[in-house]
Amino acid sequence: MKLSILDQSPISTNQTAYEALQESMNLARIGETLGYSRYWIAEHHAMPGLACSAPEVMLGYIGANTKNIRIGSGAVLLPYYKPYKVAETYHMLSTLFPNRIDVGIGRAPGGPAEATNALSDNYLQHVYKMPDLVYELIKYIDNEGTVVKASPIPQISPDLWILGTSRKSGNFAAEKGLGYSFGQFMSDENGAEIVQHYRQSFQPRKKGQKPYVIMALSVICAETTQKAEEIALSSIVWELQNESMEGNKGVPSVDEAKKILLNLRNQNSIERIKKKMIIGTPNEVKRKILEIQSHVLADEIMIVTITYSSKDKHQSYRLIAEQFIK
Repeated sequence: MKLSILDQSPISTNQTAYEALQESMNLARIGETLGYSRYWIAEHHAMPGLACSAPEVMLGYIGANTKNIRIGSGAVLLPYYKPYKVAETYHMLSTLFPNRIDVGIGRAPGGPAEATNALSDNYLQHVYKMPDLVYELIKYIDNEGTVVKASPIPQISPDLWILGTSRKSGNFAAEKGLGYSFGQFMSDENGAEIVQHYRQSFQPRKKGQKPYVIMALSVICAETTQKAEEIALSSIVWELQNESMEGNKGVPSVDEAKKILLNLRNQNSIERIKKKMIIGTPNEVKRKILEIQSHVLADEIMIVTITYSSKDKHQSYRLIAEQFIK
């Protein structure tokens, strides 16, 4: 089974944004060495706890520091941009790094309302026009039916994906003949049902094309269950802080997280977040991932791991790779 990496480029409380971005590059290199199939980096705006506001810039840097791993956006927030410019950008990357570029497409704002207003005067109108925007982007990427070409035209076009967390996004990906990445770690929806409907409704865009599903999961793996649970506290507390708009200081250390949890009134919030995560030893993580994969029939599992320590993050990805990648 293929495994991949989704990186939100989080900033820990002991890091600068520069250090977090360097860590993202290091993670891609480590992922390549371990045999992960692809590395995607997310786009966020005006969120001090997340370092990457421009995936297209980071992908040039990461591509130049890796050799084979596929790299891409997770996702380009298309309502902010003209499809032609997106096509130009990713054609450029595909020219520089042949047969390695993915264009994940999303429509979430990726930040607070103030950032949305600063980026676009008519974001909501563009959200409503999302089908037209995607169709226009497809034409430029496929280099078909357009008066002007999105130069440079690469020998191998980048792959297009729809990223989503709902039946609507799955239906849209099927209708457009695109790969589909379902963010189970962000969704309360029934991923298996959504993926099944995507497969049944898929309309090939090109001859021989088949539906393809990536299931994105939040995973933390360590040598013991106790250690994994402890490492996960940083991610859980940070998620709670983000929900209450208090996550600007970055991912807390385990000790900081423990102190914060002591004063937490609603302990149910912890369990609610943990239900969306896979936490455990290599064997425990493997069993849970295989259960999800067999239930959902995903072609690929994409893992997002938020930890305070880069060492813990690297070890988590390493332990998981040893269970799956031969």
